[in-house]
This record gives sequence, C-alpha cells and structure tokens, in this order.
Amino acid sequence: MPQLTTPTRTCWPSGDDPLMDAYHDTEWGVPVHDDRKHFEFLVLDAFQAGLSWRTILHRRENFRRAFDGFDPVRIARYSPARVRKLLLDPGIIRNRLKVEGTVKNADRTPSLGEALVHATTTS
Repeated sequence: MPQLTTPTRTCWPSGDDPLMDAYHDTEWGVPVHDDRKHFEFLVLDAFQAGLSWRTILHRRENFRRAFDGFDPVRIARYSPARVRKLLLDPGIIRNRLKVEGTVKNADRTPSLGEALVHATTTS
C-alpha cells in the first residue's frame, strides 16, 4: 500500500493559513488522552463561542502564556486581581464571563477527573 506524503484535507482549511493547515494536519480529529490538553481545548472552545476557530488558534500561544500553560490547579487559584489583569491582556479574548468561567472550570476539573475515574471503576 503506498504511503501518502500529503495529508488528505477536508473542505477546510483553505491552504492560505499555515497555522490552520498545521492544526488540521496534526491535531484536528486526533484523540487526546492528556488532561491538561483536554482542559486547553475546553478553554479555547469556550473562548471561541461567537468567534472563528482561526481567531482563537492565532491567539493560542497568548492564551497559553496568560493562563499558565492551561494548568487547572494554578488557574483555580486566580484571584479577582488576576482576573482583572487578564481582562487587560490584548493577546487574549477579553470577555469577563469567559475568563471567570475558565477559573470556575479549572476549580472543578480535578473533581471531574476523580468522578470519571470513580464512574469507570464502579460500573
């Protein structure tokens, strides 16, 4: 069977954005088994609401910097002052509800993981 040298693409991306192309070819549709990566996508998906994935993808490194590498334990401890600082960061989407939601989701992430482990071991 011959090896494909160029990934088969769906109708997106259009080929005019190397970052979107790389995301499509190496991340989109690939199963994720890392809790921090899951949390990253939860955060980015929440910030995408009402926006394009392209907008979020081009700001992902800014989000990674602003949200401590998407470490839910650290984010869960963010103070109101830290939230205010994030709302001044032009590198991310500065939506108060989305920023506060990220902190609340981070606070619940460890218990969610424990609940999933409990559910799979007791069923």
